[in-house]
Amino acid sequence: MENQNIISSEKYDRKYDDLSFSGNIALIGFMGTGKTTVCNALSHIYGMDVVDADADIERKTGMRINEIFEQYGEEHFRDLETQTLGSYEGRQNTVISCGGGAVLRHRNVEILKRISRVVLLSARPKTVLFRLKDDDTRPKLRGHKNTADIASMMAERETQYKNAADIIVDTDGKSIPEICREILQNAARIQ
Repeated sequence: MENQNIISSEKYDRKYDDLSFSGNIALIGFMGTGKTTVCNALSHIYGMDVVDADADIERKTGMRINEIFEQYGEEHFRDLETQTLGSYEGRQNTVISCGGGAVLRHRNVEILKRISRVVLLSARPKTVLFRLKDDDTRPKLRGHKNTADIASMMAERETQYKNAADIIVDTDGKSIPEICREILQNAARIQ
């Protein structure tokens, strides 16, 4: 699920238009599980609006996420994240791409549950490493780009991810349209 898989109108047909889900979807999960790619696909295939919490924070602060971590620390970043997620209240038919650690703060989970169906995207540590091998923008991965460290970080967050999720979708070995359909089918069931 790298950027080369991002959507082109020729690549996807609209055979899944029979799905009826009109709420918001928040995508959570460890970095590299496909949140941004799936977010863009839901927008393209189903016409959902898109907001990306990390991108909004970067735009508002004029700083990259790793710069915020380095200069102000993680707690400051989490405060910005909570404010940003809260600003999405009142949106409709929107998919929210959350940063990998958004669910580490209980207040963020409360906001997300109130305004959306929360979908946990998962992937094996080996898949995450492959997807992020050339990405140097992830502060938590600096010095930890190996399967064992990624598995350890994923295990630390697993309970929080699962507790926050309304729906869990494994992204390994599935096409982007398959993942989108699975998300929307499940979201429509619990609407």
